[in-house]
Amino acid sequence: MAAPSGLKPTPAERRVLSELRDGKSNGSIAVSLSLSRRTVESHLSRLLAKTGCRNRTQLLLWSMAER
Repeated sequence: MAAPSGLKPTPAERRVLSELRDGKSNGSIAVSLSLSRRTVESHLSRLLAKTGCRNRTQLLLWSMAER
């Protein structure tokens, strides 16, 4: 499932996706990237909307397929 054209992940969203692929929780991602937990949640919410994924697992599978 590809993101609709024009709705590509931002650099910040790509960094969050990279951490997600490493199996990290939102809290761990926040610490690793020096962000608030809420910022990580916002990036993930926008990614879910952009990709049409329904949950973290689908988003993870989508990100692995897009590599």
